Amino acid sequence: MQKKISSENIKDLRNKTGAGMTDCKKALESSNGDVHIAIEILRKKGLATADKKSSRLASEGLIESYIHAGSRIGVLLEINCETDFVARQPEFQQLAKDITMQIAACQLVNYISKNDIPLDIIDYEEKLELQKDDLTNKSDEIKSKIAKGRLEKRLKELSLMDQNFIKEQSITIEELIKQHISLLGENIKIRRFERFLLGEGIQIKNNNFVNEVSSMIQSD
Repeated sequence: MQKKISSENIKDLRNKTGAGMTDCKKALESSNGDVHIAIEILRKKGLATADKKSSRLASEGLIESYIHAGSRIGVLLEINCETDFVARQPEFQQLAKDITMQIAACQLVNYISKNDIPLDIIDYEEKLELQKDDLTNKSDEIKSKIAKGRLEKRLKELSLMDQNFIKEQSITIEELIKQHISLLGENIKIRRFERFLLGEGIQIKNNNFVNEVSSMIQSD
């Protein structure tokens, strides 16, 4: 028996996904009122639509900043879309804020995607995996297979697009962006980001009083 779809159901799904009212109604009808299945239907539809737009030029957008509580971590992000109109939409601006928070939270992330990781870094990480003690007595075939799996995991740790979204662990940052491409109707690209850690790269001199006095005596 087909479950009756109310306007409240449709509105609730729209609030959860940002999809249009008609699409929400169709998704709920297809899922017989099951919200979780309806969300999956809309997500799959959105991802397919987003893939078609991903090659379009995105030169507008904004630069977003985030300073974590305590002012010890900061992030600058450039995220692009196709028009200034979309750049001014609250959904796009919230997306930018969410991604800067994600970058601040993921200290291992240094690249936008795995495709951006330099070959020398990949080679270095692969050599490290192959040299690990627990692989010493394995055959070359087994060793290569294990190291390849571990390398893939390591590269995902370095890639922003492969991170699970901190506000919704069931989707990745790549899927989050594709959802917004579908929602806003324009291509969206993360162009670059920079993370700042207070004191990073500074060699802190930490001589105690005894060592300081000792060095003064020796100099006399």
